[in-house]
Amino acid sequence: MPQIGWSELLVIIVLAILIIGPKDFPVVVKKIGSYVKKVKSYITEIQDDIENATDIDSEESNKKNKKS
Repeated sequence: MPQIGWSELLVIIVLAILIIGPKDFPVVVKKIGSYVKKVKSYITEIQDDIENATDIDSEESNKKNKKS
C-alpha cells in the first residue's frame, strides 16, 4: 500500500481548500470524519462477528471430538 508523506498530505489539503473553499472546508472534514468513524465501527462489528463465529465453530468441533 502506498505511503503518503507530509508533503503529499499538505498538497492534498491545499487543493481541497482551493476546490471546496475555506468556508465549507471544516464542514466537509467533519462529514468525512463521521463517515470514516461509521466505516470503522462497521468493520469492527464484522470482525467481532467473524471471531465469534469461529469461536463457536471451534467449540462445536471440540464437543464432537470429545464425544468420539
